[in-house]
Amino acid sequence: MVLMAVWDRFFSNWGRAAAQQLDFGGANGAVELTKRHPSFSLTKQGAVTGNLRVNLSWRMRTSDFGDRPGRVQGLRHPMRKFRPEMVQAQGPAMVNVDLDLACMYELQDGAKGVVQPLGNILGSINSPPYVQLSGDDRFGSGSGETIYINMDHRAEIKRLLIFVYIYDGTPAFDRTHAMVTLYPGNGPRIEIALDERAPEARSCAVVMLENVKGEILLRREMKYVYGFQAELDRLYGWGLQWGRGYKTKV
Repeated sequence: MVLMAVWDRFFSNWGRAAAQQLDFGGANGAVELTKRHPSFSLTKQGAVTGNLRVNLSWRMRTSDFGDRPGRVQGLRHPMRKFRPEMVQAQGPAMVNVDLDLACMYELQDGAKGVVQPLGNILGSINSPPYVQLSGDDRFGSGSGETIYINMDHRAEIKRLLIFVYIYDGTPAFDRTHAMVTLYPGNGPRIEIALDERAPEARSCAVVMLENVKGEILLRREMKYVYGFQAELDRLYGWGLQWGRGYKTKV
């Protein structure tokens, strides 16, 4: 009876740990922010120094058949090459999608703004807002788009909203396999899959970074809207003034 009790306890605990790993990384060692586990403390992880790298990787898919949202093997390996394919939209037209990674920021001194490819507002890593965009990837390459956040200035940051929007083309979040991955200076990477279906949406609030009484917390948002930055602004009460912007031709 004692042996069976120890056996049952061991495997019961193992089962719970295995179930938890479905959301917290499993074999690939990554933390996944999901509906079940939407938040993560960078402070408790000891990952609040150096640069926090935020990467968007994505590729188009040509068919929904056989696709299983949220568990895309290719997106678990950021170094793999993703080459977008022309996809069939609703109707005869062939479309492609240009996803952009961006960040709205609010600092402790009240300064607010946005870092984004549109308008070439790339920010700065060593001066306010301590957020910088590496560039604009218009083709879904393996490296994707990357935002750097200087965590050595975390005390000056109040909140950062990482979001993704479709600059041009047909709204087609449901036609992309997209992943936002955060790489802290210490500890495992953190993944948020854009796997919820929102066929007509043009923007998605992905993750919020907040300074809560000195603790740096990440919270999965995954809120799709049918407009652009101004609609996300209203949703989160940023209070910025927005105008029409364009990208330079390539």
